Amino acid sequence: MAERKTIWRLFFVWNYEKEERWLNEMAMSGWVLVRVTWPGRFTFEACEPGEYIIRTEMNNNESYVSFLEETGAEYIGRCLQWVYFRKKSALGPFDLFSDMDSRIAHLKRIETLLRIMSIMLLVSGLMNMFIAGTNNSSYDIFNAFVSASNLLVCALMMYGLGRIQGKKEDLERDRLLHE
Repeated sequence: MAERKTIWRLFFVWNYEKEERWLNEMAMSGWVLVRVTWPGRFTFEACEPGEYIIRTEMNNNESYVSFLEETGAEYIGRCLQWVYFRKKSALGPFDLFSDMDSRIAHLKRIETLLRIMSIMLLVSGLMNMFIAGTNNSSYDIFNAFVSASNLLVCALMMYGLGRIQGKKEDLERDRLLHE
């Protein structure tokens, strides 16, 4: 049985490129991803350094996974809406996005997720704030804490939304320059 190791590491959804870069650095140093689970648990197996290229994408489409497997990519697993693939370097370049439009579509999927999460957290935070302000009990302290937590995470999601929108706008600007 091949040597294995597990590393716990969290990445924000707007830093998906950083996660993919780290996974490929691990593969270049002789550790290929074999399993990923939430929250941020990565299992690696010893391999030849540089033997694999790793790619990640936010995609819920099962037929897409089947399509990529037909091209020689190996499906590693799924963590929530993120799918992880690997392909032997000897088989040539491996990219999930064939053009600017597919990259922009990927950013739009991430943008939609962040927008939905932000709205849900904002509504929940404001509702808990209202509830905490209408009662005079120890339950108010709990609601105030939940409200503050939701609003803080909402602010973090909004920051990420801004980062993704910036990346998307840069790609859209580049696409216009190349047309």
